[in-house]
This record gives sequence, structure tokens and C-alpha cells, in this order.
Amino acid sequence: MFQPARRVVFAALAALAMVIAPMMNGLAQAQVPYAQLQAAMRPNPADQPKYAAVVVDANTGEVLYAKRADSQRYPASITKVMTLYLAFEALSEGRMKPTDLITVSAKAAKQPPTKLGMTAGDVITVDDAMKAIAVKSANDMAVALAEHMAGGSEEKFAALMTLRAQELGMLNTRFVNASGLPDSRQVSTARDIAILSRAVMRDYPQYYSLFNLRTFTYRGVSMNNHNRLLFRMDGVDGLKTGYTNASGYNLAASGVQDGRRLIVVMLGGTSNAARDNHVQYLLNTGWDVLRRRQQGEPILVAQSMFEPPEPDATQYASLEQGDAELPQASFVNGPGPSASTFKVASAMAPVADPPARTKPTPARKPAPKKPKGEWTAQVGAFKSKDQAKTQLVTIRKRFGQVLDDAEGVIGDRVGGFFRVQFTGLTADGARAACKALSAKRQTCMVVAPGR
Repeated sequence: MFQPARRVVFAALAALAMVIAPMMNGLAQAQVPYAQLQAAMRPNPADQPKYAAVVVDANTGEVLYAKRADSQRYPASITKVMTLYLAFEALSEGRMKPTDLITVSAKAAKQPPTKLGMTAGDVITVDDAMKAIAVKSANDMAVALAEHMAGGSEEKFAALMTLRAQELGMLNTRFVNASGLPDSRQVSTARDIAILSRAVMRDYPQYYSLFNLRTFTYRGVSMNNHNRLLFRMDGVDGLKTGYTNASGYNLAASGVQDGRRLIVVMLGGTSNAARDNHVQYLLNTGWDVLRRRQQGEPILVAQSMFEPPEPDATQYASLEQGDAELPQASFVNGPGPSASTFKVASAMAPVADPPARTKPTPARKPAPKKPKGEWTAQVGAFKSKDQAKTQLVTIRKRFGQVLDDAEGVIGDRVGGFFRVQFTGLTADGARAACKALSAKRQTCMVVAPGR
């Protein structure tokens, strides 16, 4: 009696299972985190031709990640970090005060947006101008501040920016304006911008908080900072965004977690959102590496210090925002590590037994090289002696053949800087060395005897 009824019940359950199974599969798939599904569908920003990035431990200067870090790019409004660095320098040396008044010139007032919108002849304090630059990224205030500090000449100020950049070790950077508005001659790299970001924190910590301002109110109008990571990511306290048609979406960001500060620079993003998400990913990954190191895990971190150019993926300058790209100045990408550069060593490789010792044949000591002249090739000046030593080793490694007959030295601190020099050259030898180094975008200056 119960057998037929039991069959009916089982048949009904089987039919119900066939209906429910696809629904459950769909539900299970829907339970995969939305962010993971979106990430799987999004292109990797590092695959974009304009992309360049670097992650630096600000405490030690160690490069945790680099891709095309030495390929030249357009810095856009990140340029204003250098403009403010020179302003901080003037304030700390007493050459300028926050309460000093700046008169806005006709040239400053004519700058395109983003700007504060003041007219020629208007007056603003240095303090308010700097806040407008840091928060609003005001192009008119960048020009006005530059003119105020350089006797009315933005061009002169830009030359001072380039000189200071070279002294800081920004070897692939050239500035021609104070705002970052498009100019095919104005270039920098991810690594150089990281050097500048670290220099701001190291040299002028009393002013660094300017980059952490979320809002700025002037004449009753409130403006929000363009750096959205300040609002959405714990620990982030700077620095600066940038965008032009040629550069793409740029961001130099810094933050602290567990007492460790990181600097991340990403250039060439395809959108604000893609840039911000990728920088957030790089920050979180960098902090994870540092935490795991502190816990004793042997983390292998890829570094790409000097990258040869790729023949493909050429970037062109545009002269104005929004213009079509023009073939006037081109820069090629250099290859770097893939996005999956952070690896954990699962086991230490065994060390083989050393080979049996044999008595070495005494080698003749090479005769010491004699200096051929009294001229010098100077390859940088740094506030830190450790930075100067690093530069000396780097130049010797990269250009050993060119400077084979020269003696590398670090001079005493002069004017607050340690100068890295290669001495013992003839006049022609020094000029030839600097010509060879300059061809590789390495700063070099010929110094005559007695100078």
C-alpha cells in the first residue's frame, strides 16, 4: 500500500531537485564577492602602455615594486609637489612668510582650469595660495606663487625646479612650468616622483600635512581634495593627483600602517577609479609584505632599477588639455616585473659543500691608474651622504667604462649638499664623459680645476 505512494513522493522530490539545482548554482555564483567578479572582468592597469609605477618603503628607501619606473612620463599636476617643495624651502629659510601677499598677474589669471578663478590684480596670502594648490590643484595659484618667488618669472622658477630636482637625485626629470599643464618638454618618472615625495617628508615634515587637507574654503566656497584615497583609505595622508590627455590619470600617494610608511606612484591610469583602485591595491600589498617580513617570513621582492626601452608602446605629448595627441616628443616604455611580483619563499635552497681548496697562483697586481688631468664630472648633489654614496655606486656600475680612468669621490657638505664627482679627468675626458652620461638621461656637469 505504501510502496506506490513512496514512489510518487520520490518522483516529486526528484523533479523539485531538478528545478532547484540551477537556482542553487546561480545563488552560489552570486555569493562570490562582487569585487572579485569585477576584478576578473577589468583589464590590468599595468598592461596599459602609459602605465608606470613604483612602491617605496619611505623609512628605508627600498623599492618594493617597480614597473617602467624609469620610463619618462608627463607628471601633470603632480608637478605642483615640486612647486610646493620650493615654497617650503623658502618658508623654512625665512625668505618667505605664510602671511606674505601675492598679487595675481595677468598670466596667472589666464591659466586654464582647474583654478581658483582670481582676476589680475587680486591679492592672496602665500598660505591660501599653497592650500589652493594642494587641495584644488589650482593652476593660477601655482603660477602666481612661482612668479612671487622668482621675481615675476615662471620660466626662471621652472629652471630652479629642475636644478633642485637634479640635486635631489631626480635624474630623469625636467620642469618648464610650475603647474603641470601640458608641455612636451616637461617630463618625469615614477621613481623620480617617489624621490620627491620622500624628500618632502624628510626635509619639511612641518609642512607635509598640507597634502592631507581634505577641504579648503576660500571666499565662502568649499573645495574637496582630488585625492579620493584621503577619504576612503585609513592611513593615507597625501600627496597629489594629476591628469592631462597625454599623461592619463596620475597619483602619488603615501600612508602609514603599523608604523611603516609607504610611497606609491602610479602614472598613466585610464580613469580616476582605475587609478585609485590600483594604488590602493599596491599600498595594501606593500604593507602586507612588510608585515610578513616583520613576522619572519622570507619575502622575495622584485626590483627593476634601470629598464631598457621597449620598441613598442610609444607615448606622445599633447600641447593642451583635451587636444589630440601630436607626434612631437615620444617616450618608449621599459619592461618591468608583472603585477605578481610579491612572492613568498617556501623553503631555503640547500647550500652545496665548498670545493676543495687549491693553492691559487699569485696574480699580478695591476698598476694603479694615474689621473690624467684635473677636471671633474659632477653627477649629482644630495642632502644625505647615504644618498650620495648610493649615487656613486650606481654611476660607477652603469658607466664604469666611460669613467674608467676617473676617481669617484663624495665631497664635504657645501651649501647643505654632498656632491658626487669623478675627478682626475682631462678637459676633453670630462666633456666626453658628461656627453655619454647625458645621452643616457643621466645628469652630468663638467667642473673646471679650482672650481
